[in-house]
Amino acid sequence: MRIDVFSIFPQAVEGFCEVGLIAKARENDLFELRVHDLRSFADDPRRAVDDSPFGGGAGMVLSPSPIFDCVESVKPPRPLLLLSPGGRKLDQGFAGELSQKDGFSLLCGRYEGVDQRVVDHLIDGELSVGDYVLFGGEVGALVTIEAVVRLIPGVLGNVVSTDDESFSDGLLEYPQYTRPADFRGWRVPDILLNGNHKEISKWRKAQALWRTIFCRPDLLEARGGLNEEETKLLAEYGYCR
Repeated sequence: MRIDVFSIFPQAVEGFCEVGLIAKARENDLFELRVHDLRSFADDPRRAVDDSPFGGGAGMVLSPSPIFDCVESVKPPRPLLLLSPGGRKLDQGFAGELSQKDGFSLLCGRYEGVDQRVVDHLIDGELSVGDYVLFGGEVGALVTIEAVVRLIPGVLGNVVSTDDESFSDGLLEYPQYTRPADFRGWRVPDILLNGNHKEISKWRKAQALWRTIFCRPDLLEARGGLNEEETKLLAEYGYCR
């Protein structure tokens, strides 16, 4: 997979991707990351890439020329997605879709956004990482890269690591524990210590269901609520809605 990122702060993207599992995945050629500096395509001595908006108003807008010139010169993998509050919201399903592609590209907006002609005539879609406003799209690009790259086969050490985590089945993940079994008088649930993996699996499913009901009922609603088997499982462990 090849991922291209267009930004006026390429060092912010490169710096993050030089540590941890993302860096290891790059070293192992599991994916390729190319980060492009939009300022290198500015056509004035100050390397300015923004200008004041027509019609007045606060803030600045990224100009179309450096963006078009940079993208057309690079010929990045498509789709080219603009990080934008108006875009499709990134979730685990969307990350999974992107992880199945040979590549994609991300355009990081800044200031008050980008010239609308970039939206109308250059990009293939818009992507949002949440209903809040950031200084620019770089943080959103990093969130997207990490969410996608960790789904590429070989990136995580355990191939089933993504199977039971939050959102994989429309549920939050069950609680996790590690040594010591007794910490300051707070004990790990006995069921996790008995070695009965069938019972552990049932307990974890019940915990995931209850945690989702309690913390994110919207996720449960989106998956159509509880089925009969799940309702019985919750009752077996003493949970009720």
